[in-house]
Amino acid sequence: MESQPVFRILFLCHGNICRSPMAEFVMKELLRQAGITNVQVESGALHTDEIGNDIHPGTRAKLRQEGIPFLPRAAWLLDSRKAREYDMLIGMDRYNRRDLERMLPASEHWRIHLLLDWSPHPRNIADPWYTGNFEETYQDVLEGCQQLLEHLRQTRL
Repeated sequence: MESQPVFRILFLCHGNICRSPMAEFVMKELLRQAGITNVQVESGALHTDEIGNDIHPGTRAKLRQEGIPFLPRAAWLLDSRKAREYDMLIGMDRYNRRDLERMLPASEHWRIHLLLDWSPHPRNIADPWYTGNFEETYQDVLEGCQQLLEHLRQTRL
C-alpha cells in the first residue's frame, strides 16, 4: 500500500513564542482528530528576538485551558534555504507576509499565505505579546486552522 506524500506547513510569526506555536499545536490537534497523517506542521520565527525561548506562558496557559496538547520547544529563525522545505508558509499578519516576500523570490510567493486567508473575514491575527489577549488570538487561530483544514480537504487531501 502506497502512502501519500507528506505535505509540509510552516506557521510563522515575529518571534515564534505566541501565535505561530499556538497555530502549530492547534493544527496538529485538528489533524489528529480528523485522522489525517500526511500533513506535517511546524512553526518558526521571522525575527531573532526570542530565538531559543520556549512558548510564551500565556500561550501555554491558553492551550492547556483548551485541552490542546503541546511540547516544550525552542523558537528558531527561518531563512530562505529552510523556507524551501515547506509547501505552505503561513504568517499571522501583513508584516509576516512582507518579511516572507522579502526573503523569497517572487516566483515562490505563491506559497505565502496568512492564516485567516481562508476565513470568510480575512484579517490579521493580533499578537498577544502586545495585546495581552490570548483568548482573542486563540479564537482567530482556531478559526484559521479550521478553515485551512477545510481548504486542504478540498484541494490536497
